[in-house]
Amino acid sequence: MDRLRAQAAARLRRALALALPLGLALPPAAALPAPAARDFEHRPEVRTFVAEMRDRHGFPEADLRRAFREARFQPSVIRAIMPPRDPGIRSWQAYRARFVEPGRVVMGQRFRRENAAALAGAAARYGVPEEVIVAIIGVETIFGRHTGGYRTFDALATLAFGYPPRAELFRRELEELLLLAREEGRDPRGYKGSYAGALGLPQFLPSSRRRHAVDFDEDGRIDLAASPADAIGSVARFLADHGWRSGEPVLVPATANGDRVAELLALGIEPRLRPAEMADYGVAAPDAPDLPATLVDYVTPAAGTEYRLGFRNFYVLTRYNRSSFYATAVFDLAEALKQ
Repeated sequence: MDRLRAQAAARLRRALALALPLGLALPPAAALPAPAARDFEHRPEVRTFVAEMRDRHGFPEADLRRAFREARFQPSVIRAIMPPRDPGIRSWQAYRARFVEPGRVVMGQRFRRENAAALAGAAARYGVPEEVIVAIIGVETIFGRHTGGYRTFDALATLAFGYPPRAELFRRELEELLLLAREEGRDPRGYKGSYAGALGLPQFLPSSRRRHAVDFDEDGRIDLAASPADAIGSVARFLADHGWRSGEPVLVPATANGDRVAELLALGIEPRLRPAEMADYGVAAPDAPDLPATLVDYVTPAAGTEYRLGFRNFYVLTRYNRSSFYATAVFDLAEALKQ
């Protein structure tokens, strides 16, 4: 079990590293501050945050100060989120093999059978295929087996005030956690999840939890940790809210040759050109529909680069995680679940 947890943590570290904005300068671990366990409450930036939450949202300052007084800095969170010292060369085949493998396919098929009614309802309501919903939950947490055991308040406070490269993001998420807890009448210190502050089977950050989660089992509360139905409906709604188009493709195989291929790759992940327009750049995709697409490359050391065309629904998958490898692994696992 410890080995499985370690492997899951390593996978999430790599996924987060892939999702970091290009060009972000990451300091070495030794350059990051390491406050003492009870140091949060007295740090100037924490006091500023508390004052902002008081003025902006009306939170009682005494309650926030107490929460930070009891919060614990988590060095393991910093270690987990830091990119590897020697990341090596990205390998699509190695990345794909971690997620699209027989054991996860078998578990996914079982999850699909056990939650058939919720999946059918979510697909009908939101227009997202059942297998795509299942694949996201499978890639994120192996169908709920690895949702994380960190107290979310501690994890987000550690990252918000102890990890400068992404402090702004995690301060926003800490703010969202406080708002979420108030809306649900819960103690903000009562949530548990991943070291990055993600919650439940679908690993929603607090902002996504507030905006996209749904009470799909209609029991009067949203529970992404214990209710597969809520997780299923919430994943489907997230994709629908980000523009999923029912019946449209995600990816199709392509070939790419010539000096102009790099020009297409430089356009980014959002679909811009139709397949016919890409022919002038040396790209061919006989099975591609006449829809805006983006060229995606999949590099594997000592192997030929694979290419595919990604359409609007592929772009939507990258809103869940900004990595093209991640989105493609979700798609490939979904395809395997259809077999």
